Amino acid sequence: MKTSLGIWAFGPMITRFVPGGYQPEHANQPTAAHVARAVAGLGDLIDDYEFHYPQELNRDNLADVQAALQGHGIYALALGTHLDPRNRKGALSSPDDGVRDAAIATALDGADLAGELGAQMILWPGIEGYNYPFQTPYAESWRRFIDGVEVIARRCAEHGTRLFLEHKNSEPAMKIHMQNIGMTLHVIHTLRARGVSNIQVNMDWQHLIMNGENLAEYAALLAAEGLLGHQHANSGWGTFDDDNIVGTTAFMETIELAVELRRAGYVTRGERLGFDLYPYTEDQVEAVRRSVLQWRFIDQVAGRIDDAALAAAQQCKDAVAAYTLVYAALGA
Repeated sequence: MKTSLGIWAFGPMITRFVPGGYQPEHANQPTAAHVARAVAGLGDLIDDYEFHYPQELNRDNLADVQAALQGHGIYALALGTHLDPRNRKGALSSPDDGVRDAAIATALDGADLAGELGAQMILWPGIEGYNYPFQTPYAESWRRFIDGVEVIARRCAEHGTRLFLEHKNSEPAMKIHMQNIGMTLHVIHTLRARGVSNIQVNMDWQHLIMNGENLAEYAALLAAEGLLGHQHANSGWGTFDDDNIVGTTAFMETIELAVELRRAGYVTRGERLGFDLYPYTEDQVEAVRRSVLQWRFIDQVAGRIDDAALAAAQQCKDAVAAYTLVYAALGA
């Protein structure tokens, strides 16, 4: 399975408690420096990279970043509206026309650059939401948000690229509008009815885990609808967006996800496994390395499970038989 990595895993690791970051030695470095460190440390473990637009990658630093990539590609640009303080009360959903227009213009510039690079685009609407009851005109905010997504998706379609929607329940907005898979599908099906067909889902594993959403179940459902576009691999405790090393928690759930990705033929249409990690206190290169290697082990375990026997056990909802097969693949 080809891989990609969000370059934000190589920053200073800022938090609201430590604004300078737990790894301040990486602050104030250009994106190309982060890329050079990642490429030198990880080599072929990572095929391509992902960047926030315009904060981490833009036309001004593109040449420097491409040189630092040393032949690795740019797989996706993620829209960085949550990183712009102008959007503190929403970007695509902002009630301020000036703020919204500026956010859409930036997004369209990003879509154009992604198209020129042959990259995909990720829209994670973390700033589209609210912090208090009574704060937001819900129906109007949703209308503006969906209309904005449509504009961006249509520009991506002009370039033959896909737009991946990524949900999350909170942070930075305390209540993000598109906070679960159901709301994500609401956006997609609303726009499908308008003739927009190039939108798929980016499954950020920890975002699902935070919601109590089952990784494997949603992967299977999305694949059946042709909506399984990308994966952001990570793990965590389920109460916060930890973005921890893959396979350190939710281990069984990740094995089950690997089974469903295999069943869905994931990667046969150019999909890949993207790593969205935020190693606050760990060595960044080694945290990514462990994630890739631990994923490979998990995927190998999934490959050793007798899938025909597992399918038969699942038809009977026989958990004992299913786990006998899983633990046999683990060497028990």
